[in-house]
Amino acid sequence: MAVVVVGGHSRNIGKTSVVAGLIARLPEFHWTAFKITQYGHGFCTADGAPCDCQTDDHTIAISQERDPFTGTDSARFLAAGAVRSLWVRTRQGMLAEAMPRIRKEIAASENVILESNSILQFLRPDLYLTVLDPATADFKDSARLFLDRAGAVLLRDAGRKLTPQWKGVSARLFSGKPVFAIEPPEYMTAALAHFVGDRLRHFIDSRTAGVI
Repeated sequence: MAVVVVGGHSRNIGKTSVVAGLIARLPEFHWTAFKITQYGHGFCTADGAPCDCQTDDHTIAISQERDPFTGTDSARFLAAGAVRSLWVRTRQGMLAEAMPRIRKEIAASENVILESNSILQFLRPDLYLTVLDPATADFKDSARLFLDRAGAVLLRDAGRKLTPQWKGVSARLFSGKPVFAIEPPEYMTAALAHFVGDRLRHFIDSRTAGVI
């Protein structure tokens, strides 16, 4: 089994498209995909709608996507070819409560790809990819914390050669790492898919041989 995590420093910078693109480009890995969403106070984990519920039943929700045409992110993963697609919703800061179920689902899977930064607090993937957009100033603390663990940096709209708008983020954290330029709407290239495929095959072969 191989585990891939795709994260990024802000919303709406292409993370979901990267996950869907890798699933589509690398179908031989028979992916189980996870979309992990943490809601702030006042939103229900059941469906993301505003609510005032504070019961245990509304702190964690995990559902399996059945319909690839609903338009949700988890549906996009299924439409891209994932064997299974799971949507994990928790209240902000309560992802640890969902980890026993997530680990159980991972153990039952052939290969796993997760869209999240925060999941890196609880597991160490075989490959972590981080999506960075120089034009977006917002930089999540979770992305900053794990930036040095990235196996590769996916740089959005690199062709525009924009000066990064991030504040207090040192380029040394990802210096020397492979960098792949990605652009909308695909957010995927043959070179990136080849890199990920080769890395994962190496991990799987090494485990099979008992090297790691």
